[in-house]
Amino acid sequence: MKNLYINTRFFFALIGVGILYVLAFFFPFFMWIAHIVLLLCFLAGFVDYLLLFNQKDGILAQRILPEKLSNGDENPVKIDAKNNYGFKIKTKIIDEIPFQFQKRDFMIQKQIESGKNSFFQYILEPKERGEYSFGSLNVYAESPIGFVSKRFQFQKDANLPSYPSFIHLRKYELMAIQSEFLLGGIKKIRKLGHTMEFEQIKEYVPGDDIRTINWKATSKTNRLMVNQFQDEKSQRIFMLIDTGRTMKMPFSGLSLLDYSINAAMALSHIILKKGDRAGMMTFSKKTENKIAAENKSGQLKKISEALYNINTNFFESDFNRLYQDVKYSINQRSLILLFTNFETLDGLNRQLKYLRGISKNHLLVVVFFKNAELQTLIHKNPESIQEIYDEIIAEKFEFEKKLIIQELRKYGIYTVYTLPENLNIDVINKYLEIKARGIL
Repeated sequence: MKNLYINTRFFFALIGVGILYVLAFFFPFFMWIAHIVLLLCFLAGFVDYLLLFNQKDGILAQRILPEKLSNGDENPVKIDAKNNYGFKIKTKIIDEIPFQFQKRDFMIQKQIESGKNSFFQYILEPKERGEYSFGSLNVYAESPIGFVSKRFQFQKDANLPSYPSFIHLRKYELMAIQSEFLLGGIKKIRKLGHTMEFEQIKEYVPGDDIRTINWKATSKTNRLMVNQFQDEKSQRIFMLIDTGRTMKMPFSGLSLLDYSINAAMALSHIILKKGDRAGMMTFSKKTENKIAAENKSGQLKKISEALYNINTNFFESDFNRLYQDVKYSINQRSLILLFTNFETLDGLNRQLKYLRGISKNHLLVVVFFKNAELQTLIHKNPESIQEIYDEIIAEKFEFEKKLIIQELRKYGIYTVYTLPENLNIDVINKYLEIKARGIL
């Protein structure tokens, strides 16, 4: 009986019977009508009960989950339900989704024909990494009478991990192959140089660099020939992720740390596809999660597992310790992408000597973030004195960010200054630009 639920239709029928009994006080002939209708209600309820509970496996359902959730992305969850009853049923599906999503009103309603399967799908968008626990999959079946429902429960417990964003890796791979990105239009990256890794001699075509003309081959063939070089591969690319208090700031439900982790995952995929070596480490009071730069088959999985367990804290990040660890653990010139955030020029100046120390031996790119809320204030048309003050203050903070960029460029340190939601594309774009120009 614990799976028996009385529907509102039955109570509405009883309300109608009650109205008939009230009318019977004034018109006695309604008394017999009320008795008959009341008897019919209970009889219909009993028949409804027999129809639903006479068959044990009237409904079969299963929740189809992905292997893991992609943090910050839309993850589809499918439900397959089959009606084994001999009649069409109306179903209410309530899935006990993880508490992190805070969905208290989740319900899917649909009719399923007799002997037919029906597929349902809903979307989950996790905002934090970690373990997500699903409860029971509850299916409430209702016959055409509709007085009572029977509850079926399936898959009482299911755990699913949420990993750094991996759903769009194939999209970024295609962009990298084409060497162009759709970011407000197509941005083409022109190759400004080449490496010394020789590939072949080919006939000159307009647009080839005249400095690569092979005069010896030209004299032999009596045609203008040029040397063609291929991109240098197996370069070391390290991603350093700040896990200090500045990375706790949230935007659209994700912290700056989560945006950085998702970007590091996407960039690692592109680095490995390009034939380079991807490595990483995190730092705050000390450096952790060190992964050497390699290009092995399991490298992306190793990076993903390391990124899965990273959490931020409220400590001030120790850039002195970072400089010492980079100096002794990365002994060959590498491209280093430092994911951090500087809000003021004073905050940069406290760490600048350590950044300059790193950039002496490596190509350093500092990745930090635009404040999306400040951007909204800057581009908003003020209508009051308070809004004018807010816009001026926002422009002051934005100007200070530009001073940070100028200060870093003065010492040969590259920057990526972007909105959190554009981080993946902008970081990959910077990596491809550095590769194309042969800066490293």
